[in-house]
Amino acid sequence: MTTSALRVIVIGAGLGGLALAQGLRRDGIDVSVHERDASPTSRRQGYRLRLNPDGLHALEELLPPPLSHLVWAATSPQPPTVILDARLDQLSATDPGASADGGRNVAVNRLTLRQILLHGLDDIVHFGKECTGYRIHADSTVTAHFRDGSQATGDVLVAADGVNSAVRRQYLPHARVMDTGVRVIYGRFPLTPETTGLIPDRLFTLYTGIVGPDHQHVGLAPVQYRNPPSDAVARLAPTLDLADTEDYMMCLFSARTELLPHTDAELHRASGQQLRDMAAGITRGWNPLLGSIIALWEPESVFSLTIRSSVPLTPWPTSTVTLLGDAIHAMSPAVGVGANTALRDALTLATQLGKAARGADLVSSLHAYEADMTAYGFDAVRTSARYGQQRIGQAPLPDPTS
Repeated sequence: MTTSALRVIVIGAGLGGLALAQGLRRDGIDVSVHERDASPTSRRQGYRLRLNPDGLHALEELLPPPLSHLVWAATSPQPPTVILDARLDQLSATDPGASADGGRNVAVNRLTLRQILLHGLDDIVHFGKECTGYRIHADSTVTAHFRDGSQATGDVLVAADGVNSAVRRQYLPHARVMDTGVRVIYGRFPLTPETTGLIPDRLFTLYTGIVGPDHQHVGLAPVQYRNPPSDAVARLAPTLDLADTEDYMMCLFSARTELLPHTDAELHRASGQQLRDMAAGITRGWNPLLGSIIALWEPESVFSLTIRSSVPLTPWPTSTVTLLGDAIHAMSPAVGVGANTALRDALTLATQLGKAARGADLVSSLHAYEADMTAYGFDAVRTSARYGQQRIGQAPLPDPTS
C-alpha cells in the first residue's frame, strides 16, 4: 500500500482528532475530519489545560515545526501544583501527574491550542457533521453516516468524538461510562493589574487546589503568557488569527451532587450568575479571600459539567474501526492528564498508520496501537480515579472482578 492509498476518517475535531489529522497530513496520508459542532466555539469545553511532557512531545512530533513552536510560545510556565485547606494552609506541593522535568509542565488556553491545531486543515475539517453510525464493508473499508444524510468512506475510521461517542456505542456496546457523582462549575476572569493585586503570589501555581469539607474543592489555574502570542503568530503563522490571547485565571468549584442545592436539570438551566452565587454561598465559611476571588468570575464564562469516567475494558478484536481520547478512556480531571493522553494517542496512532501506509499490515498496525493505548490509557483512568476519590470525592471505579 502506498502512502497516498490509505484513507482515514476521523470523527471529532477535538484536540486528539485534530492532532492526529495534522500528523497524518504531515505524513502524506489522506485524512478527513468530521465534527458534529457547528463551529470550533459553539460549545464550551473548559478554559485551560496542563501540557505535560507526553502532550508536548506528541505536538512536537505531529505538527509542522512552525505550529509546534507556536504551541510552546503560547504556553504559560508555572510552579508545581499546591494543595491547600479551606483556611489556605498548605497541605502539599506535589503533582501526581508531573514528570521530574518541571519545565516541561506548562499551561495553555484550550481554545488557543485548538485554533493552532486547526490551522492549515480548513480543506479537510468539516463542521456540522454529526456521526450517527458506520458500516464495515466486506473489503474492510468503512463508511461513516452523518445526520444530514451524507457519508464518508475510508480504510480506517477513528472515533475521536468524546465521552458521548456514537461510534463507541455501536462498536463497543459493552463499554461503560460511569457518573462519578461529582459536578464541576467552571469560570474565569481576566488577570489585570487590579485583579492580580487581589490574589497572593503563592496562589499563582500550575494549579492551586483548595480542599474544603466533604471533598468540596476550589481550583485556581492561571494562564500568563511569556510574551504576547501575537508576536509569535506574526513570526510563525502570520495567517492565523488567534482569539482570546489575554492573561486570565481559570477557576472551578466541585462537589458531590448530594452537597449541591440544585438537581442536574436545575444546574443545566442556571445562569452563570446563579452558578457563581451558588459556589460563593457554599464556600462562605472558608477563608474570606475565596469569596473575593469567586466574585471576580465573569458570569458569562460560568458553566457546569458532569464528571464521568470510562470503566477500563478487556481487549477487543481489532478491526478497521478504532478509538482515541475520551471516546475510549475518559477520565477524572483530578490529575489533569486527559488531554495529554489523547495527544499521546494521536502520536501513537499516527505512527502505526504511517507504517501501514508504507506497506505494513493495516489491522496489525491498528492492533499494535490499541495494545499500547489501552495499557497507558486505562492506567491513566485508574490513577485519575484514585486521586479523584481523594481530592474531589468521586465514586470509585467498579471492581473488575465483580
